[in-house]
Amino acid sequence: MPDVPTLAPLPAARPRRGLSAAGRQSGRTLRLAAAAFLSLALALPAVASTLRPPSDGIAAKLQSRILAAQTAGRLVCRGEVVCGVAELPRFFALRQYRPAWITAENGYALADELVQCLEDARHDGLSPSHYHLGSIRTLLETARQQAAAGRPLDTDLHADLEFLLADAFLTLGSHLWAGQVNPETLDGEWTIQIDPTADLGRVLERAIESGDIGAALDGLRPPHREYKALKAALKRYRSAGAADDWPRLPEKASWERGQAGAVAELLRERLRLSGDLPLAPDGVGADADHELFEGLRRFQALHGLEIDGRMGPQTLQALNVPLRERARQIELNLERWRWLPHALGTRHIRVNVPQFDLTVIEEDQEALRMRVVVGRHYRRTPVFSSLMDHVVFNPDWNIPTRIAVEDILPKARKDAAYLRREKIRVFESWDRGAAELDPDRIDWTDVTGSGFPYKLKKDPGSHNDLGRVKFIFPNKFSVYLHDTRSKQLFNRSVRGFSSGCIRIEKPLELAEYALKDSPAWPRDAVIAAMESGVQRTVRLPRKIPVHLIYMTAGVDSEGRVQFWPDIYRRDPALDRALQIAPPQASALFGKRMDKGDGALPGPDAADVHMDEI
Repeated sequence: MPDVPTLAPLPAARPRRGLSAAGRQSGRTLRLAAAAFLSLALALPAVASTLRPPSDGIAAKLQSRILAAQTAGRLVCRGEVVCGVAELPRFFALRQYRPAWITAENGYALADELVQCLEDARHDGLSPSHYHLGSIRTLLETARQQAAAGRPLDTDLHADLEFLLADAFLTLGSHLWAGQVNPETLDGEWTIQIDPTADLGRVLERAIESGDIGAALDGLRPPHREYKALKAALKRYRSAGAADDWPRLPEKASWERGQAGAVAELLRERLRLSGDLPLAPDGVGADADHELFEGLRRFQALHGLEIDGRMGPQTLQALNVPLRERARQIELNLERWRWLPHALGTRHIRVNVPQFDLTVIEEDQEALRMRVVVGRHYRRTPVFSSLMDHVVFNPDWNIPTRIAVEDILPKARKDAAYLRREKIRVFESWDRGAAELDPDRIDWTDVTGSGFPYKLKKDPGSHNDLGRVKFIFPNKFSVYLHDTRSKQLFNRSVRGFSSGCIRIEKPLELAEYALKDSPAWPRDAVIAAMESGVQRTVRLPRKIPVHLIYMTAGVDSEGRVQFWPDIYRRDPALDRALQIAPPQASALFGKRMDKGDGALPGPDAADVHMDEI
């Protein structure tokens, strides 16, 4: 897993030898940033050379700074790196280098509105300090002091403000549209692609033209109900955490129905503060005991725990998670929503892996819901989007080699009758037309996993692990939804038992839904096909988007915040990635820069070599 996430894949330079993990992470941050700045030289000339030289002082200053950036291969303001190198030169060149943010017509209005938007980025779980906010505030205050003293606005200061404000808009807009972190640099199993159509430079142009900066940025946020609900939840959790944290239950404490005493009263207070018990005076007797029992069950249901009304170790651990950690968990999942396409489909199937849940959404309403079994930790279910295009009734199962080697071979070695009892057929290879072999004539104790030659297969039937139907949506992981013969696993609270594919609780209902637009497939026809025992492939009359996602926090339809176990331990890596601040210019380019007026350093300053950063 790479150390540092990025907004876009960039070529990696050679790592320095002997660096610590932290050093490698910092070094790669610098390498990636430097690569972005070096690309500026390629982006500038075509636009800059086609326009007339500006006549006024600030326009001339903006143009000279951008042309200097072309020579130096970097753009720096007041020691801060400007990130929007792909859009800023074009934006100002097309404006003939006229200022956008501080003008005679609008004064400081647009700049002030953007400052407010930067401050409000915290409500999206983003850090305002990542968008030049401190420098912008300082420069605006200086500019206002100059105006109050009757002095003209310093052109260097004005140019710095123009660059920093535009860059702050573009960077925040990029983070709202596609996330601060590139998920594929954190986890190669997250391959959902965002909608690439956002032209942030054009969004900035329209924002300046309309004078409504907030509306332009809001249009880049995910439109999904879940994102807005999580933002509201984050505000509530932060407000509660600012007042006081909820009480911590003693280590190794336990509680079950009928138990009174200090632990019961502390548990009662804890559940009231989280809204799982009504805010009422303490009760006594059977009613109070039942109330506490039901309140604990509600808490367990909202936290992906076994719903038994007992406070065991896992429930105790969840109860003792501090408010600030829950708020941070919400922030992490706001970022994950920014990784998803804005258009999920008018109707679509959504599987949230940590929730062990499949939901069919149609016109923003829940049309069908069911429990699922997902991949265990070492055979994780990936995250991606695809289109379901067909179903297979009574499928056979060509057993993947990894499962054959890791799961079936050890059992065959211990029990010579295992393969025949499980009705697993053996073929000499995966080649078309390969001969079928008698499993009883193979000495499985001599077969090793290295270079395993055989193809194992199960025919359709009640013995088949895929059950009576599977649902295909093409993907590079060979993952699909399917029925299962292990129905008892749906009763477990944590359901990570598969080898990556997703077992579904209600195969008949999902098949009926998938084929509902076809008059030839009413419910009784679907039932007949499943019970026939005959393999049959049916193309869907209309493809259905399928999104396999990974969210550890959400809000249900009643506004209740839910938290689910981070079964693949993905939250800590994302937490660390989001805390990485933008690099300072001194870290990227050394200290040989004139910081007195914020002007761009000349071409002789701190040459950047990709292999050395």
